[in-house]
Amino acid sequence: MSAAREEILARIRAATRPAAGSGAGSSATPAEVDALYAALPRGYRRVHHDPDDTDVVALFAERAADYRAVVERVGAGDVGAAVARVLAGISSFLVPSGVPPEWLAELPASVADRIVSDDPPLSARELDTVFGVVTGCAVAIAETGTIVLDHGPGQGRRAVTLVPDFHLVVVRADQIAADIADALARLEPARPHTLISGPSATSDIELIRVEGVHGPRNLHVLIVG
Repeated sequence: MSAAREEILARIRAATRPAAGSGAGSSATPAEVDALYAALPRGYRRVHHDPDDTDVVALFAERAADYRAVVERVGAGDVGAAVARVLAGISSFLVPSGVPPEWLAELPASVADRIVSDDPPLSARELDTVFGVVTGCAVAIAETGTIVLDHGPGQGRRAVTLVPDFHLVVVRADQIAADIADALARLEPARPHTLISGPSATSDIELIRVEGVHGPRNLHVLIVG
């Protein structure tokens, strides 16, 4: 038996073994199972766990660009100008509640007039008429170039980031985690999470790439800081 298999079976036995002092055939209580699960060793392999060894912001930018996302780094005082420039050619775009007002502060009136509200929530058919969406994120992962949304303030509900064809995401440098384990430690497990690794794309058996099948066809990332 492999070591990995034995480890998995040992964890199952630990979580389902009878409670101490209980009769034959009795199972552990939910609280005891939770305690046993919490006590399991979690020595995750950490590739870039030391921020002194790796520029996680540069690594995230590189990996996100590998997925064919457009990636830019801007200063904290340049976010408004960058957002205005990116959205200048977008015919209509949704701005979820909670987006920082400074992100939109430099939109000219002709562009600001294209903002679409999701209050009350738009139907799928109505969302399909909106070309783009602007959001923040909960965390980003340098190792994989992945952006994670937990659909909190400034991120909108899941549908608004899946139906429009264009997605502009603003990622603060301090939101970039080194690896998956680091990212998971920053997330609230009870919230819904959407993981974005580049524009939506898939391939058939002949490896013909098709973009925009189950999410935005175009992903633009602004890294702030």
